[in-house]
Amino acid sequence: MGKINHELLTKWWQLLQSFPAEQNAAEEAFSQLVAAYSTPGRYYHTLEHIYHVLSTIETLQNQVQDLPAIQFAAWFHDVVYDTQAQNNEQQSASYAGEVLSSLQIPHSIIARVASLILGTKHHQVEPDDFDAQVFLDADLEILGSNPQRYHQYARLIRQEYVWMPDVEYVTGRKQVLHQFLHRDRIYLTNLMFHKFESSARQNLQAEIMRLEQISPANQS
Repeated sequence: MGKINHELLTKWWQLLQSFPAEQNAAEEAFSQLVAAYSTPGRYYHTLEHIYHVLSTIETLQNQVQDLPAIQFAAWFHDVVYDTQAQNNEQQSASYAGEVLSSLQIPHSIIARVASLILGTKHHQVEPDDFDAQVFLDADLEILGSNPQRYHQYARLIRQEYVWMPDVEYVTGRKQVLHQFLHRDRIYLTNLMFHKFESSARQNLQAEIMRLEQISPANQS
C-alpha cells in the first residue's frame, strides 16, 4: 500500500496545482482522506479502489469536460462508508464540500462534485451527461476485470458486510447484481462498453451462481 499512497499523493498534488489551495491545508486534507479510507471494516472501499478509479478516469479523460470535478469526485465518493447506513453518498458529498471549500476550490466545481457523488447511489445518469458516465464507468471498472480479481472483489465486499447473515446478504447482493444485468448497458462510455461489458456480465452471472450455492433455497 505504500507505493499506492505515494502515487496517490502525486495525483493529489497534480490535481490541486491549478487551484490556490494552501500547502498545509492540502496536506491535511490528504492525510484525512488516507485515514478515512484506512478505517477498520474497509476491505474493498480503500485507497486501492480510489487509485483504480482515478487511473480509469485518466484513460477516459479525452471524453470529459470537467476533469478536475470528476477527479475530486473520485477522491471523495466513498470517504464516508458505513454498510449499515443508507446515506453514505449524501455524507460523502457533504464531506467533500467542506474539504474542497477549505482548499478554495470554486463553488461551481464543488457543486458538480456533489452531484457526481450522489449519482453513485443508483449508478444512473442522464444520456447527455458524459462526465458522469465516465465517472460511473470508472467506479464500476472492477466488474469487468479478470475473473480472479473479480472474485477477490466479491469476497472483499462480503467482508464489509460481515455483520449480515448469509441468507440476508445473498438476497440483497443478488438483487444488486440482477439490477446491473437487466440494464441495456452496464458501461455507458463506448470504450468501457467494448472493453469490459461482456466480461462484466460473465462475472456478475458467476457470482450469482456462487451465491446460490451458499443459499440454494433463496431464489431471486
